Amino acid sequence: MRVLVTGAAGSIGQVVTLGLLDRGHEVIGLDRMPAPDGFEGVWHTADCADADAVLDAFAAQPVEGVVHLAGHPEEASLPDSLTSHVVTTAALLDAMVAHQVRRMVYASSNHAVGRTPRRDLVSDDALPRPDTFYGVGKVAAEALLALYADRYDLDAVACRIGSFLPEPSTTRHLSTWLSHDDGVRMIEAALTATAPGFAVLYGISANTRAWWDLAPGRALGYEPQDDAERWAARIPSRPEDDAEAAHVGGPFALEQFYRPALDRR
Repeated sequence: MRVLVTGAAGSIGQVVTLGLLDRGHEVIGLDRMPAPDGFEGVWHTADCADADAVLDAFAAQPVEGVVHLAGHPEEASLPDSLTSHVVTTAALLDAMVAHQVRRMVYASSNHAVGRTPRRDLVSDDALPRPDTFYGVGKVAAEALLALYADRYDLDAVACRIGSFLPEPSTTRHLSTWLSHDDGVRMIEAALTATAPGFAVLYGISANTRAWWDLAPGRALGYEPQDDAERWAARIPSRPEDDAEAAHVGGPFALEQFYRPALDRR
């Protein structure tokens, strides 16, 4: 499959790009940053919030699917969060409609439901309950995906990514970790699943202590192979572990909202 990967120069993007290439896909990169050393494919240096630049990238070559990983990964003001996560998604969806591209895989986040209290397993039927403006942006982007899937008969999979790290380093990560290899498995499954329409899955590995239900991902062909429990014996307890386990968003659920008007006083 010929796949446009946004945010391809980022920490997740570089892993996914190499993983998809290893699996025989053709990757076209799009990022505000230049291509990383060693990338030999087509690359577009552009901001996904620039709708004209996005259209130009689609017009430059045929595209069969989009993996949208671009976006500011931390808390910001509400306008900045909406631009980073919603305006960019809208620009890509409009370009997909214009160029008859039917599949998007979106890097959503567990923070879309981050204020959900911990319970046995949180699944795809959980109501949106963001823990930050970052989470609000992800919720709104998921709503756009659902709208375009219904209105234009697109396939759009929102991957609510947990803790994408080389290895877990906190007690929370034992529940929320997504290994690099499983991250690539997840993206490829979401790209190739048959007619998912709009769907949500949780982006974690097969963790013994998982907080999120893997069944929605397995229904799309995502079969994680790694388990954070392998590192459990070497992870020390911390005073903040209990507070981070109160809500599925962990430390994000403990943060104060970004309030620039108050900051100026």
